[in-house]
Amino acid sequence: MIRIAPVGRALAVVAATSLALTACGGGGGDTATQTSQSAAPASSAPAAQGDGTLTLGTLLPQTGSLAFLGPPEFAGVDLALKEINEAGGVLGKPVAKFDTDSGDTTTNIASQSVDKLLAQKADAIIGAASSSVSESVIDKITGAGVVHFSPANTSDKFTTIADKGLYFRTSPPDKLQGRVLGDLVVADGNDTVGIMAMQDSYGTGLADQVQKTVTDGGGEVVERVDYDPKAADFSADVAKLKAKNPKGIVLIGFEETAKVVQELVKQGLPADKHKWYMVDGNTSNTNYIKMPKGTLDGVKGTIPGAAAPEEFQKKLLSVNKDLEDFSYAPESYDAANLIALAAEAAKSDAGVDIAAKLAEVSKGGEKCTSFKACVDLLKAGKDIDYEGVSGPVEFNEAGDPAVATIGIYQYGDDNKYATKALEYRTGNIAG
Repeated sequence: MIRIAPVGRALAVVAATSLALTACGGGGGDTATQTSQSAAPASSAPAAQGDGTLTLGTLLPQTGSLAFLGPPEFAGVDLALKEINEAGGVLGKPVAKFDTDSGDTTTNIASQSVDKLLAQKADAIIGAASSSVSESVIDKITGAGVVHFSPANTSDKFTTIADKGLYFRTSPPDKLQGRVLGDLVVADGNDTVGIMAMQDSYGTGLADQVQKTVTDGGGEVVERVDYDPKAADFSADVAKLKAKNPKGIVLIGFEETAKVVQELVKQGLPADKHKWYMVDGNTSNTNYIKMPKGTLDGVKGTIPGAAAPEEFQKKLLSVNKDLEDFSYAPESYDAANLIALAAEAAKSDAGVDIAAKLAEVSKGGEKCTSFKACVDLLKAGKDIDYEGVSGPVEFNEAGDPAVATIGIYQYGDDNKYATKALEYRTGNIAG
């Protein structure tokens, strides 16, 4: 068990206190006439009132540097909504959904998408995958009294960010992923390590934790390069690593990592001579498949969350038959289910009311693993503890999952990583 010192902040709206990165068109529904009485909001966020229909917006990558994460995330939300609506919906009505593109930080797509979703009266917005993208729109979302719920943000910044108690995530802060990755690098015998990290809140924060863990474990980070992910060329950055000749090389980035990999090979730092390590933002089954066979053979990568069970993968494929990667599908599925259950528990679709119940439905009650089982317990007057596909998902006072699993994966000579992890390491944030 990996234990990390707690980092806390008060959630103004959470009534009960409580880590398993990164398309399509819109849909919706609005039947029945049942309305609900909103509880008085207990935060400084605008008291956005529900209209009796739970409306979800997705802010997930259809384009940009994390576009490879979009399909499994959309599929996770779509599968959850299919099951929720088959079980009778929320508050007696089908859940409405509108999908939008988050893009990345090189564009203003996310801000425009949030404007659309707010105009469509979204009660909760699921996304973004990129921590930096979420950071750029969190004020707009929470300022409107809407729940901001990411299935893939891992930046440590969100643990203490000003969010009016309306931000939640089903992926763990990077302090845990960085700890697991750093321990792995040292355990593999790398006493000298080089780090290449994209320069943003995700890359810098994760690199800081990896560097600390490697150093604490007796290794030495002989070179660290924080680079501009939009750079056209990474030759000078890689040359800095080559000059120090590290045994292990940690690559922290998004799809631009493909260019970094090509430069590493070009400058004589291939994976069969230096041990490479990746993270959730660049451990991909689509980003490197056109490279020469064996380029990534033996490379290890970490991805937060337990593996998607085979039965769950089959369900996802029934929603999107072209899925090649299941990263963050469980977290997206759980996000949609938790929002729906919190709305049922609050008897309201208003964002502040949903936020006030999210911690409560995630822990402490009778365990249940599907929306239908959980909602039946709620309707029977029972307290529930939703156990997710991504893990136990028990929210702490910061809106982070209190316990999470990190999977360690390895690439084969086809430049794809095995869908089943080499091992899983579970950590407790509050311990």
